[in-house]
Amino acid sequence: MIDISIVFMGTPDFSVTILKKLVEANYKIVGVITAPDKPAGRGRKINQSAVKEYALSQELKVLQPNNLKNKEFQKELANLNANLQVVVAFRMLPKAVWEMPIYGTFNLHASLLPDYRGAAPIHWAIINGEEKTGVTTFFIDDKIDTGEIILQKEIEIKKEETVGTLHDKLMYLGADLVKETIELVKSKKTTTYKQPKLEEKSAPKLNPDNCKIDWTDSLENIYNKIRGLNPFPAAWTGLFNNNEEVTAKIYAVKKELISHQLDIGKIITSKKELKVAVKNGYIIIEEIKIAGKKKMDSKSLLNGFIFSNDSKMI
Repeated sequence: MIDISIVFMGTPDFSVTILKKLVEANYKIVGVITAPDKPAGRGRKINQSAVKEYALSQELKVLQPNNLKNKEFQKELANLNANLQVVVAFRMLPKAVWEMPIYGTFNLHASLLPDYRGAAPIHWAIINGEEKTGVTTFFIDDKIDTGEIILQKEIEIKKEETVGTLHDKLMYLGADLVKETIELVKSKKTTTYKQPKLEEKSAPKLNPDNCKIDWTDSLENIYNKIRGLNPFPAAWTGLFNNNEEVTAKIYAVKKELISHQLDIGKIITSKKELKVAVKNGYIIIEEIKIAGKKKMDSKSLLNGFIFSNDSKMI
């Protein structure tokens, strides 16, 4: 066994769970690298990353570089004398940083690499209708998510799974995998293998264009897209109603496979149900947020919101 001194790099809640696992396992964490504080919200209040908040609560040393290539930061990082770096949901590292520790720098990625390299692997696995996904640890190299694989764990994607529920499952699965990976490094039993060359399934950054619902798509694809973006950042659509167009975010939905002769996008309502006509069936909306209104379940919306006879999703 060798003594391990770890620098941990990460920013969001997903990273916190992994860092917490390492702290509770009594690993020696000599430093935590996270994103700089930034203003957020309407009041532009300065916001700390989730990782920073947790690290400070554990009295861990925190560094927040604006530029990872900055020589002063790299000198400060070197002075921490870490022999292993663990990266979870951070940004791309320059070579001078990832090659610094003697036992390397490994990353946890929320997919079964080489599938779904990129910024949003959990979302895209659901959007694309995958039946399984997982987590991977790999040693970082000079490209994004391409390094040699250390360990992987697989998990089923249930048919009603949302990105919110899958995110949390992978977060805890990933925490276990990171701990297993560190134990391999400690015992000098680490073995790696190159990522196989497969037809690429990518996970690009989400933006308004790829989060918009295309109501002319298939019932299955629309259903997968909405649950793959629920609850964050949420699939959105235009809503034409009472001769005006507004935007709406769609959250929880069900699907109904049935033949009909209605126009694509037409909204059908009853006292308790709100649904949209698509190819071969309906998307039944259970939770929605119309611009200017709060997020609510459809039954509550239908109590006070009037849909015109020609209303439709566009």
